[in-house]
Amino acid sequence: MWQIYSDGPYLVGRNLFHIMHHEDADLRIPPSINTAKRIHKLYIRAANILAGRAVPPGENNMEVVHARPAGEVFRVFPVPFFLVRNQFMRRWAELILMSMAEAMQHTENRKSLEISTAFAGQVGQYIKRVYINMAIELFGKTRAEATADGFALSDADFAAYNPADFFTQTEMVDTVPRLDRVFTEDRLDVLAEGISVTELPELHPWPTNLTNFYATTRTDATIGSGAASSASSAPIIPAAPGP
Repeated sequence: MWQIYSDGPYLVGRNLFHIMHHEDADLRIPPSINTAKRIHKLYIRAANILAGRAVPPGENNMEVVHARPAGEVFRVFPVPFFLVRNQFMRRWAELILMSMAEAMQHTENRKSLEISTAFAGQVGQYIKRVYINMAIELFGKTRAEATADGFALSDADFAAYNPADFFTQTEMVDTVPRLDRVFTEDRLDVLAEGISVTELPELHPWPTNLTNFYATTRTDATIGSGAASSASSAPIIPAAPGP
């Protein structure tokens, strides 16, 4: 992607990295006010970037005459996901990761200087959904309030934050997580710098190749028992009728 938005995924990726390595991600209880404030600031920051740089379809795009900016290689920031115990943060991380994946694969990566309002809407919808979910589920806002244009949580909302007011007692209690999965700052240092997408190893579906997984755990008309699936074998012609 060109420089016009390459710093967007970088900004969001770095923030997500630090949010998902916070102790809140290891607990099943609602996130602390620290995480809520970080999500709030990330939403406002990302929205400012998208709103400030997006060009509507009826407005001329800037075009180069001689100079052309160099393309930027995306950097990714690995975050814990599948073993995250906090379901709020895991769902938020999923939406943010989808936003960055949309940005990295978007058609407008070919554009040198501009991003469109369509791009901003496509990428920003996931970040906005995180903020709406947080406002409704953790701050008790109504859907009408949280989805209104220009909505933002106030200082009074953060000062009054108390999930125990509407969460069950069971949701407010958790066991101590595995401490051997807690990384020191030094161990996270390499990942915190981000990894160029051109240096990533070949990635496979998680938890495994699903075709092989189903072949060993299920038996039906097309999968299991070592039988060839209908997709890889020719149709069987019925035998000719007898005399």
